[in-house]
Amino acid sequence: MAKAAPEGLITALDIGSSKISAMIAQKGDGGELIVLGTGQRESRGVKRGYIADMGVTEVAVREAVEQAERIAGINIENVWAGFSAGGLVSDEAFIEVELNGHRIEQADIDALLQEGRTAIDPQGRMVLHAQPALYTLDGLTGVKKPLGLHADRLGVHIHVIAADGSPVRNLDLCVRSAHLEVKSIIASPIATGLACLSEEERDLGVALIEIGAGITNVSLFAGEMLVGLKSIPMGSADISDDIASAFGTTRTQAERMKCFHGSANASPRDNHEMITIRAATADDDADPLQITKAALIAVIRTRLEALMGEVQTALAELKFEGPVGRQVVLTGGGAELKGIADYAQQVLGRSVRVGRPRGLTGLPDAHSGPGFATLAGLAFFAASDPIDLRGLVPQAQTVHRPKGLKAFRRLIQAARANY
Repeated sequence: MAKAAPEGLITALDIGSSKISAMIAQKGDGGELIVLGTGQRESRGVKRGYIADMGVTEVAVREAVEQAERIAGINIENVWAGFSAGGLVSDEAFIEVELNGHRIEQADIDALLQEGRTAIDPQGRMVLHAQPALYTLDGLTGVKKPLGLHADRLGVHIHVIAADGSPVRNLDLCVRSAHLEVKSIIASPIATGLACLSEEERDLGVALIEIGAGITNVSLFAGEMLVGLKSIPMGSADISDDIASAFGTTRTQAERMKCFHGSANASPRDNHEMITIRAATADDDADPLQITKAALIAVIRTRLEALMGEVQTALAELKFEGPVGRQVVLTGGGAELKGIADYAQQVLGRSVRVGRPRGLTGLPDAHSGPGFATLAGLAFFAASDPIDLRGLVPQAQTVHRPKGLKAFRRLIQAARANY
């Protein structure tokens, strides 16, 4: 019989377009996260990250969590849920107060953050995160820990991630309908960055490209925080759909072909390697349907070219410029395609690697690939217990109007100021 959840237990829930996965973890004595149980179910009611069928999604959520509970031997009551749908925006607000040169105390920082509430414009969108990012001392940007320093003026950049309200409320309702309390809804790029990027990468500057089934999120990190975000309504499921359409097969079989025979790169021998799509049957005199591996890869590369074109546009809009060695990290289920890192490196002209979840003890091999980076990151985010200004204001004010790319650029410049 499952026992009640102990203190310090964390349950992460990732509701994606292809799968719904859950993870129960607990902090060890040394602060490490120990995985106690995981669960996974196919996602049929989610389209492009949005919940399109509440009933079907609710059942999948409940079954994924129950599977994790059985493995862990623990009943859980609340979850940290990820939100990856399009419509996410990253922005910043800035507030500054006069200190008249005295030494900064915690009370000064607390008062500044309280004042920062008014810098969040309550119009248009629902805020998922409102966190203090970099501080400024007398105009000097890039200060992470101002406590104990002297300054005439103390300022703070407040990092805000917002989303359309209705999809977030639908996700919240779906989880609660599965008899689970929602501790918090986390923007997927924030969580994914914690799972597969090192602290140094997030500080120096890195682009994280999360290729999900229906959505590709392009995130820019600098100064250890997310400073830019773009969502592309295209993902790895579109590759499978293209294969199914091109060769007249089912989505399930197309997905298997992509996983077992697909690649982002072609070679001469692919013209001679045959793949059986449909075997001959006893009551059918037709020959088995076969294609060359080269034909399959051609379909895959056509979609990848379109996707990487959108990624390049997003990186340009986010001003991801600078040294040639600036890193790009691919993650998400789409990053499991064979050869995709080499392909992206050729197209983007930058160093590219595949990001997998790291730093978790007891993570099953089946859940250690890039497709589970968000799930792991949700657990890391929950364990970090970050400051959120929404805790200082009524929930009715957790909405925000995006201000466009000018705010992104100001925050990026501030993050890079002391590199």
